[in-house]
Amino acid sequence: MQKVIFEAVSPAGFLFARYLIMPACALALLAYVYGRRFPAVPRADLLALARLGFFGHVLHVGTVTFGIHWSTAFSSSLILACGPVFTLLTLRFSGIERLTRTQLAGATIACIGVVVFLWDKLAAGRWGAGGGDLVLLVSASFFSYYTVASKPLIERHGGVVVMAYATLLGAAPIVVLTAPVGLRVDWSGFGPAIWLGLLFAIVVSAFVGWLVWGWVNAVRGVARTAPMMYGMPPVAGLIAWISVGEAFTATKIAGAAIALGGVALAQFAGGAALPGRGLFRMRLPSVRSAASRR
Repeated sequence: MQKVIFEAVSPAGFLFARYLIMPACALALLAYVYGRRFPAVPRADLLALARLGFFGHVLHVGTVTFGIHWSTAFSSSLILACGPVFTLLTLRFSGIERLTRTQLAGATIACIGVVVFLWDKLAAGRWGAGGGDLVLLVSASFFSYYTVASKPLIERHGGVVVMAYATLLGAAPIVVLTAPVGLRVDWSGFGPAIWLGLLFAIVVSAFVGWLVWGWVNAVRGVARTAPMMYGMPPVAGLIAWISVGEAFTATKIAGAAIALGGVALAQFAGGAALPGRGLFRMRLPSVRSAASRR
């Protein structure tokens, strides 16, 4: 859906609209949970939230948007599904967790799978799409840092506060950077289909989707929900094949299978699922409690 929207508004125009709408959603969520008195956050944590906003929104969302535009739908979903490997490496280099031999083997297999997957495009001379995949790899590493760095803040302040404040703090730089493009877009010239797609991609997928994913993780546990992420590439590939005619070669499918197999091995080798987006828990049962105490 985003790739179709990009043809109408451009990636920068999409980011401009997204970060005008997302802060409004964040403020609405805070008002629903806490009323008119938003939670106070210590200065040190506020700086940490600003850093999260920079890595999670300016760097991650900014690069992933252009990566999706330059790449294909199936490729984008596959590369982003490799996020747990980057999270594992971030934990290792941060000194939080040691890697087992099996986890190292899984990370290596995932990297080999990605190379095989990218080689299919590069061998065909599709340098733009291959470059988009490399941008997505970098983007996945930014989100892995965000995932690890957000955990202590979520434990202290809750997922709603972290998500909302990081969104508010990260939105301003993106709006400033994309305003020259966004202000030139003829927003009044779009039909209902583009507007519905735009609102779905921003409000339902990007905002409500994260809330629901966090709630599912809180209720079912990360270990049970983490395997769901492996459904993203097949679903994206199927929809892309039906809607935009994306083609799949044997090398491409083999590379995807190897990459996802390596990610799964690295993620579950330790006997428990390695958190990916699941660290971003919303704890919605406590949200209801907070709302009832207003």
